[in-house]
Amino acid sequence: MQMLMNTMNTGKLLVAVAACMALSAWADDFASYVDPFTGTAGTGHTHPSACVPFGMVQSGPDTGFGDWAYCSGYQYRDKAVLGYSQTHLSGTGCPDYNDVQVLPFAGEIGSMPARRAIDKATERAEPGYYAVVQPDDGVRVEIAAAKRASIYRLTWTRAGEAHVLLNLPFGQNCPKTYGAQSAVEGKTGVSGSHFRKGWVRNRLLAYAFVFGRPWKSIRELPKKSPDEAPRYVATFDVAAGEALLVKVGLSMTGADGAKRNLAADIPGWDFDAVRAAARAKWNAILARTACEGTDDQKRNWYTALYHLYGQPNDYADADGRFSAADGKVCASPDGTYMTTLSLWDTFRAAQPWYTLAAPEIVTPVVNSMLSHYRTFGRLPVMSYGGKNVDCMVGNHAVPVIADAWLKGFRGFDAALAFEAITNTLTVAHPGKPKENWDLYDRYGYFPCDVIKGESVSRTLECAYDDACAARFAIALGKSEAAAFFARRADYWKNVFDPSIGFARGKTTKGTWRTPFDPYAFGHGAENDNDFTEGNAFQYSWHVMQDVPGLVAAMGGRERCVERLDALFSASGQVAGASCVLDISGMIGQYVHGNEPSHHVIYLYPQVGRPERAAERIREVFDTQYHVGPEGLCGNDDCGQMSAWYVFSAMGFYPFDPCGGEYVLGAPQVPQATLRLVDGKTFTVVAKGLSKENKYVKSVTLNDRPVADWKIRHADIVKGGELVFEMASLKTQKALD
Repeated sequence: MQMLMNTMNTGKLLVAVAACMALSAWADDFASYVDPFTGTAGTGHTHPSACVPFGMVQSGPDTGFGDWAYCSGYQYRDKAVLGYSQTHLSGTGCPDYNDVQVLPFAGEIGSMPARRAIDKATERAEPGYYAVVQPDDGVRVEIAAAKRASIYRLTWTRAGEAHVLLNLPFGQNCPKTYGAQSAVEGKTGVSGSHFRKGWVRNRLLAYAFVFGRPWKSIRELPKKSPDEAPRYVATFDVAAGEALLVKVGLSMTGADGAKRNLAADIPGWDFDAVRAAARAKWNAILARTACEGTDDQKRNWYTALYHLYGQPNDYADADGRFSAADGKVCASPDGTYMTTLSLWDTFRAAQPWYTLAAPEIVTPVVNSMLSHYRTFGRLPVMSYGGKNVDCMVGNHAVPVIADAWLKGFRGFDAALAFEAITNTLTVAHPGKPKENWDLYDRYGYFPCDVIKGESVSRTLECAYDDACAARFAIALGKSEAAAFFARRADYWKNVFDPSIGFARGKTTKGTWRTPFDPYAFGHGAENDNDFTEGNAFQYSWHVMQDVPGLVAAMGGRERCVERLDALFSASGQVAGASCVLDISGMIGQYVHGNEPSHHVIYLYPQVGRPERAAERIREVFDTQYHVGPEGLCGNDDCGQMSAWYVFSAMGFYPFDPCGGEYVLGAPQVPQATLRLVDGKTFTVVAKGLSKENKYVKSVTLNDRPVADWKIRHADIVKGGELVFEMASLKTQKALD
């Protein structure tokens, strides 16, 4: 562990990881198991764009925009394309990005932009690469990605005039831009920048395009407003079979930054070399874990990892400069600036997964959030494009920071981190919605007769953040602050009604909201409801920090088990749902397609019923995850759905995702190995695992019995072997 910490502090972790991955025993082509189309239909909201791990660009197809179905800009069933943009969000529940679009076409210019048919039989995606044919235009589009740039190879099947549209104002959620600056440079280049005000507010985007040969002509199409980013059409004479290459670099600092990024990432014109380099990067990070099992199990496993490593995104330029939360260009001390932090989702399992399998990004993520604090005055609720988005409740930057410190990461300023946490959780910030600390501290909860929407969810999620702040304070020796936050961490009890076993709204007079319907879903500060993308069935379990207290409030272990069983056996009705779109993957009232339910199954082992956990985990694996476009039951939410999969496949999960404790479940693959930074390995073996043998007979860690259904982060990073003896229920009952 000391070696790991030293590596983090000296900034050499990437080198160490690369050296580990170079071992011949781990040189398999793991990328061949990845299906980038998984989750691209229905509600998964993933995309098949070309990208590299944690890279700035995701270059790929846009098939729609403007509504919830197109949060990523792509739906697999579509048979036409609007173009190919350079940024895409993966699995989110709100649309944005899809910046600076490219569209090759043949024919009249006057109809541009317009949908172009694609031949679905030719569509292909692999890590770092995307391709499709536009049959009516006679062009095959291929895209390969580097970290901050991508390269297009446009191969024309017919001789004649060919066009390339640069649709610079295109984007999800906000097709208009402002502050646009653009320039045509010689006969091969276009560069510029503009701001976009969509779901993510006032985001700067800069670009630099370079064509592989001079165009015959270029024209600017009419603008809708003088301040809008331009649209250009470059025209070329091409021969049949000729390939036209186009490169594009991005930056969040300005056009000069985009040019430097392009020169640094793709200095030449070898498309195949860029594609091969991207695949090598993916194989290197995918090789950090090895999964044994069926081909479908491997495809699900490595595709889940692929979705996990597509973000967070490093938005720093090649020279380490980045655009801070206040819009000022700054120099990053470690050369990174991590964003696309969907923290309300990812704090639960994705961020803990990175502490094990991608530790090199943990400290940069924390330092990026602290940079955000220095310039913005508070930690981000969710960070996209380097900007804060306040749409969700709580502030789950707090558990991510505290978890990093408690697991031994020391590459950030602890004093600044504690200041940021304290400020964020106690100080009023003008213009900050969903805060109201005066009410929270006066009543010990957010009163439902003053807070119109989400009062219970806000109380529960803030109480969890307080628990994490208390742990961080204890670790830093700040006893007074620890006591303050620990007292707040118990505020969950003030919105839990033991008489009915549900969390529910409470008024300023201390009376419960009536009438009360546990099936009533809610979301949004302006809607008259008590919950965020959920109802009382899901949120009554949102007490990860105090399992003994929750069990007692439920009426003891037996009653708690009954309540858990009732969650899964209840009617799947959706009542009063202002957020039906986010409610999917239902098993009774357990909603696997949305994050507040993700830890609940792992309460079963903690109340003495591990066999029920084994049954429910298998049910989720069998019904909610599949290979192919319909393979995810809900928004992947920047890797959180995928993180649940890989953790649960290995047989443990961060029920309480701050501090390094994992609750055992039931593994779903026969063996999985995690290669650690210092060359050690941690292997999970499920002996006798089969369709019938889904129950856990016994567990040993390095040949020692595990008695409490828990393992620790410190145990894992030491390396070793976790062995599950699997059995059928009949066998297990006989043993009992």
